[in-house]
Amino acid sequence: MRGSIGFLLTILVAFAGCKSKESVVSYTSEPAIIYTTKANYGNNVVVTLNADKSEIVAYPAPKDVYYKGKLAKPTALQDGFWLDNRGIGPNSAFLNITYEEYSKLTQAPSLADLTKMIADKDPFVSIYNLGNRDRFQNEVKEINTLIARGALKKFKQIK
Repeated sequence: MRGSIGFLLTILVAFAGCKSKESVVSYTSEPAIIYTTKANYGNNVVVTLNADKSEIVAYPAPKDVYYKGKLAKPTALQDGFWLDNRGIGPNSAFLNITYEEYSKLTQAPSLADLTKMIADKDPFVSIYNLGNRDRFQNEVKEINTLIARGALKKFKQIK
């Protein structure tokens, strides 16, 4: 019983601080992450680096570079923003290999080879978490509207 009360209090406190529907960030589905980069990496495979960006800590297998049956390339949005389809975070880096090329490999390159393939260890200008992807009926159209209205300040800026 005590655990249930604590859980309910946590939920009430979380919702009490919310000012608008757009500011609620909950994770019942994949988050909608949008970002801008210093260069166009829209076709490049992403890896995750450690906190000091000195080594790769996560990378996909060639068969894992798909999202909903298509290559997991990000979706282009307006004003240079991209909608992530792979798992972007502040410690992500782009390789100098495209999704198409990587998906045709029979196995992932070694960590040493992947490290040599890093095109940019610090590619991001900004990253925003817009909350659950499933909150959008037409995510590209609705996110472009948020960008155009200058409404991104209502969301968590990761970088």
